[in-house]
Amino acid sequence: MVQPTTRPQPASDQPPASTAPTISTLGQLRASGHQLRTVKQELRHNLLDRMRVGADAFPGIIGFEQTVLPHLERAIIAGHDVILLGERGQGKTRLIRTLTGLLDDWTPTVAGCEINDHPYAPSCARCQRLAAELGDELPVVWRPRGDRYGEKLATPDTSVGDLIGDIDPVKVAEGRTLSDPETIHFGLLPRTNRGIFCINELPDLAERIQVSLLNVLEERDISVRGYALRLPLDVVLLASANPEDYTNRGRIITPLKDRFGAEIRTHYPLSLEAELALIEQESQLAWDGADPGAVLPDHLVQVIARFTRLVRASPAIDSRSGVSARFAIAAAEAVAASAVRRAAIAGEPQPVARVCDLPAVVSTLRGKVEFEVSEEGREQEVLDHLLRRGTSDTFRALLGNADLSGLLARFSDEGVVETGDLVPAADLLRRIGEVPGLAKIMERLHMAGSESPGQAAAALEFALEGLYLMRRLSKDVVDGGAVYRS
Repeated sequence: MVQPTTRPQPASDQPPASTAPTISTLGQLRASGHQLRTVKQELRHNLLDRMRVGADAFPGIIGFEQTVLPHLERAIIAGHDVILLGERGQGKTRLIRTLTGLLDDWTPTVAGCEINDHPYAPSCARCQRLAAELGDELPVVWRPRGDRYGEKLATPDTSVGDLIGDIDPVKVAEGRTLSDPETIHFGLLPRTNRGIFCINELPDLAERIQVSLLNVLEERDISVRGYALRLPLDVVLLASANPEDYTNRGRIITPLKDRFGAEIRTHYPLSLEAELALIEQESQLAWDGADPGAVLPDHLVQVIARFTRLVRASPAIDSRSGVSARFAIAAAEAVAASAVRRAAIAGEPQPVARVCDLPAVVSTLRGKVEFEVSEEGREQEVLDHLLRRGTSDTFRALLGNADLSGLLARFSDEGVVETGDLVPAADLLRRIGEVPGLAKIMERLHMAGSESPGQAAAALEFALEGLYLMRRLSKDVVDGGAVYRS
């Protein structure tokens, strides 16, 4: 049963596991025995260390264990730059951000350096000048691994200056000449020197801007306008793209594709278990950490997961666009929000989601799905049908062979039960009456030991809906509610 939770903290935002070293000068750094390693060497070394002890190198990544991650591990060990190809909502950016967890906790840089030069090998004009003047007294500061990640969403208006750099008019106005390399304003890539840089939606980057990345991936350096310098960079470049972008919005130029060492395809969860784990991990059922949220029973999470998978597999859906994992996550959040709304209006002490909260998901999430042209005008009908299928499949899996005679007996004398998204759990239980075998039903739904009226009502309403879908009860939809009858 999914309890209220908050989203996991991205790996790039997590603090290092240790405190920063106290070393503050180049001389002290040399005396400590510190060794200079490139970013690719860091990633490779730390990944292999984790693999040897069986630690999770990519926390929070679900469903890629036997498919995507082995390819990514090989790419890291080989020292490759990587492009991830996959439809929207497959966790490409999330996966890239976890790589910061493979960097060293802290790394030394020259104090005040805009491009994070290592004290042993300064490359910018400023740091080279300071190193010559100060020698072993060159000041050193320590950067945490979270600060060594840079990211840019590729947009058509992105310029070479944004990525690489340009002349800084303020420095020129201060009296420096244009020939002075210290008048350069460095772009995002050099400012992420000695770190990991990600370009999201790479095909959206104009082709003439993609050309500026060729040297970064091959010669591992950059040049800025007419300056006579070649600034070496130590950076791992990763990119994400949707396969259809090659024809719809843009393309990755061939020389740039050739320079990426590895191209890895991602995918949606291959199994129901992975889909369920993803929803449970990502669904945010508490808002701002203060609201108590709602309980989302396991059987409703299964309905949402099966519904999502049916939508992806439906011929009525444009498969090239895909159905994002955010679809299922947003559905779970919407169902929980419906339960909280009912509790606020009806005065329920504990919000518990029920089957009556599911229909609102269809109209809310319809805009997140791209339909085939032939299905225009039938979007609501298609999603309603798939939601019923997801509910019936879940009912068969959990209560298909359960003894529901005690519940059916409630309808033996032309009895009816009315429910709806604003009907409190206590009212629903009173309308149904005592049901023999309720404890067994709740046990099968993984709700054993749950004594609250909200959870009992959730179990019984799911059983009623399943009996209707199995054609053992009839149902009339009235004013947003439902009336079950024999």
